[in-house]
Amino acid sequence: MNNKNRICLWYDGTAQEAAEFYARTFPDSALNAIHHAPGDYPSGKQGDVITVEFTVMGIPCVGLNGGPAFKHSEAFSFQIATEDQAETDRLWNAIIDNGGEASVCGWCKDKWGLSWQISPRVLLEAVASADKAAAKRAFEAMMTMTKIDIAAIEAAVKG
Repeated sequence: MNNKNRICLWYDGTAQEAAEFYARTFPDSALNAIHHAPGDYPSGKQGDVITVEFTVMGIPCVGLNGGPAFKHSEAFSFQIATEDQAETDRLWNAIIDNGGEASVCGWCKDKWGLSWQISPRVLLEAVASADKAAAKRAFEAMMTMTKIDIAAIEAAVKG
């Protein structure tokens, strides 16, 4: 990768598996390069996959197989703006069906513990609306959901 800035995500030996999943699940995503350790390191041996370069929806990332010392948390998440319910369902279900875990308000975790916000544009626009009453109704509707239901958000906006 030639990017000066990229996101580095820590994995416990599963960076390549995660990158392959992201590449086949999200548009404009790819597994770009796999690098093997030139020598032994604390959580691996010479020749093990140590880093994987990939993109997630155009965002350059590197997966580092650093071992079990650090875990992902909700302090970092990818927020994916979806265009319709079909895209929302496809991405949400892909994460959940691949060993992930549902949370609330459009959040979920993949099997590696990385958090994702699958956020329809309708929701993002509704909660930022200049119509404060409609924004509040959309926000309150979202607070009752796991995966976002676009029809319910649109109904809440209308009142």
